[in-house]
This record gives sequence, structure tokens and C-alpha cells, in this order.
Amino acid sequence: MDGFDPATSFGADAAARYDEAPRGDEELAVRFLAELAGDQDALEFAIGAGRIALPLARSGVDVDGIELSPDMVEVLRRDPVGVDLAVAMGDMSRVDGPGGPYGLVYLVFNTIGNLITQDDQVRCFANAARQLTDDGAFVIETGTGWGWIKDRTNYVDAEQVDADAVTLDVCRYDRATQLLEENHVRIAADGIRLSPIVQRVAPPAELDLMARLAGLRLAERYGWWDRRPFDQHCDAHVSVYRRV
Repeated sequence: MDGFDPATSFGADAAARYDEAPRGDEELAVRFLAELAGDQDALEFAIGAGRIALPLARSGVDVDGIELSPDMVEVLRRDPVGVDLAVAMGDMSRVDGPGGPYGLVYLVFNTIGNLITQDDQVRCFANAARQLTDDGAFVIETGTGWGWIKDRTNYVDAEQVDADAVTLDVCRYDRATQLLEENHVRIAADGIRLSPIVQRVAPPAELDLMARLAGLRLAERYGWWDRRPFDQHCDAHVSVYRRV
């Protein structure tokens, strides 16, 4: 995508509105992750503004984070719980958490795709494995790829339609590079707002191979946080990896 800079895609403007519309999966996700963590500490890769980390910490789990965007962490710190969360700044595929080892490392909301090369995604698995306790788990929640793209390589979807504004999801997918170039375009009376992002879409089987390279294995896979069975009709998956 011409003009796109991954380092600045989650700057002040994005951070200010990142969690303005909750996805609705927070309660289920926190319950799932808290059960896995038990009495051990957790580390969130790309902790962001704390959509999951904050309620997980309130549930009694000690949560640390890694985050690339200072603006996201600034928003996190506005919450009284977020003030006390330890966050290491940097690339989640390279940076160690501020504590550890961790009984749970997790990465949610398609964020594995923000690493737009296969090498970086492999490095992310290795970084998670290195910071896990022997009985720890690495959890990834992301789209399957086929659920978004289906048979389309160029498409526009109406994400939201209101009386005074519309939001369009404008996408182009390159099968050769596995890169999905996407721009969320909000058109309203007060102007047009663009929210571009590029993601590398790795299907579940490719993620499983990355895990094996890091000394991990797939232990469980579900179609969502409610542990529904995973099958070819699922648009997303929640995958739990453990040491071989």
C-alpha cells in the first residue's frame, strides 16, 4: 500500500478511538484466558489500550504487556488499573516482557497479521515460546483468512450505515504475498476519515508450522472464545499452543 507506514498506523488518532466500539467478545475472551492462566502471570503481545488486559487484570490475573505504540500505552494508562500494568515498549516479535516467565502469552484481534512478513511471524512464535513456563500456553485469536476473503481479491463492504455517516471496508488481497491491504473509510457530514492497515494473512495450518519451528504444538483449537468446534465454516479461530 503506497504511503502506508506500519510504525505509525497506531498513532494518537488511532489510539484515541481504537476501543470506542467494543467488539463484544471481551467477557468470553477474559474468561477463556483467565482459566488458562490460573495462578500464573500473563503477557499480552500488542497490549494496546487494554481492551482485554484491563478486564483480565480486574479478574485477578497479573498481566504484563508488550506494545509498539506509545500512544496506545498512553490511553492504557488513563485507566486506574492500567497505571500499574508493566509494559515493555517495542516489537512483539523481538522484545521480552517486563517479567516472566509467563504461564500465558496471548495475542488477539488478528494482530499476528500486523507482522507483514513470514519471518517476523515465525519470530513472534519463537519469542512467545522463549517466555513461557514449561506448562504455559500461547494463545492466538485471528481470522482464518478464507472467512474474510472468500473468492474475492478486491472488494468493498458496508461496515456501518447510519443516517449521518457510513463506514466502508475497502480491501485488496494479493494471493502471492498473502498481504491484505485494507482501508476503513468513514464518510460523514464532518468529513472523510481514512484508517489504513496492511496485514499478512496466514491460514491456521501455516501458524501451526510456525509453532513447530518454535518448539510448540497445537493443543486446542476453537471457532471462538466460547469453545465452539472449529471447522471450514469458521471465520476466525482461537488456537492454544504448548511446548512439545
